[in-house]
Amino acid sequence: MEHSLKRKSPESGHHPLLNTFSLDDLNEDLLERVLSWLPTSSFFRLTSVCKRWKSASASASFKLACSRVPSRDPWFLMVAPSLNQSVVFDSAENNWKRLNHLHLSCEDSSISCIPVAASGGLVCYRKHSGDFVVCNPVTGSCSDLPPLHFAPENQPLNAVVMSTTSMDQVSYRIVLVFGELPNLLFKVYNSSSGCWEGEIALRRKVNDDDDNSMDCDSSDDNVVYFLSKAGTVVASSMQRSPSKQYSSVITNKDGHEIVYFLSSSGTVVACNLTYKCFFEYPRLLPVFSEYSIDIVECGGEMLVVLLSEFLESTSLRVWKFDEANRCWQQIAAMPAAMSQEWYGKKADINCVGAGDRIFICLNSPELCTYVLCDLVSNKWTELPKCCLNGEVMEFMSAFSFEPRIEASV
Repeated sequence: MEHSLKRKSPESGHHPLLNTFSLDDLNEDLLERVLSWLPTSSFFRLTSVCKRWKSASASASFKLACSRVPSRDPWFLMVAPSLNQSVVFDSAENNWKRLNHLHLSCEDSSISCIPVAASGGLVCYRKHSGDFVVCNPVTGSCSDLPPLHFAPENQPLNAVVMSTTSMDQVSYRIVLVFGELPNLLFKVYNSSSGCWEGEIALRRKVNDDDDNSMDCDSSDDNVVYFLSKAGTVVASSMQRSPSKQYSSVITNKDGHEIVYFLSSSGTVVACNLTYKCFFEYPRLLPVFSEYSIDIVECGGEMLVVLLSEFLESTSLRVWKFDEANRCWQQIAAMPAAMSQEWYGKKADINCVGAGDRIFICLNSPELCTYVLCDLVSNKWTELPKCCLNGEVMEFMSAFSFEPRIEASV
């Protein structure tokens, strides 16, 4: 009885199929489906395994199989202060990777292009001329968008956001918000039509309690939010990266498209693109408080990350706006033992959300740290330093995207 309960080994000869089975026995369709579930970082390695795998990785059906994988562990795109090199943090392998596949058609050099938005498997870059390029950072494929034919010197650009409408990234939109309060307008590029739509003005919503308040509620579709940065933020030479001056995120909730971006007046402003109006949220801190602030998207919600000092202590907290009670609600806080290290350092934070996690870059002239916050468990993990050519790199901006080889531009 004891012998009969034991699992027989393949060497016993009772399972000849197990003795001879290998991936070579799979037909092309099954092989491509198996390979499509490998981490994206394995894509360029699998091309050197054998001729059959290399051929499979180049086929259109393999890219189709990859598009059917529901989600990929995000990569966090980092940009050095000099803007001359890009590095990603691979959350699947918990390590840093250098991007060597970008060949942007910039006028002067790679410094002329900076990443300003990301969605799905694509990243949007802005040229020194003001025009935009959409790129797949994994494959390096790029596409220049049509010129804007817009005068940015007369209408300052506040936000650049990007959204994709399908898993295989066959369609995407880029929304720009121009102007200064109270004169705001927005402009949209749609990849389906391949052109920029005309500018649309936004009016101020005067009273939240009027009869039309539901018309401009934040749960309506096509609402744009932007968060301003006030006070003596970063009183050192370490300034916010140019690639984050349009700090903005986009969410899709119940089919409603909502955009958030960072500006300079100290309030969260909601701009409803459908009803062409905007309104302001209450301030998180008084105008003259000293703090660094950023916005992220997690789980379809806009969140605010705030690094502030009070009574000789430093705190880094995550906030969400409670629409029912019309107030800000704290949902996570960095442990005091970690945040106190930043007291008096005049640090700046650059953050990006992905799923239930927030990637936070803390920069000051003295320190540079990368932290990953899990909102579900409220776990805060300091990430390993990134070393290139034997030197520890410092980054000042972050964008998240899903590394997808099938994402086309």
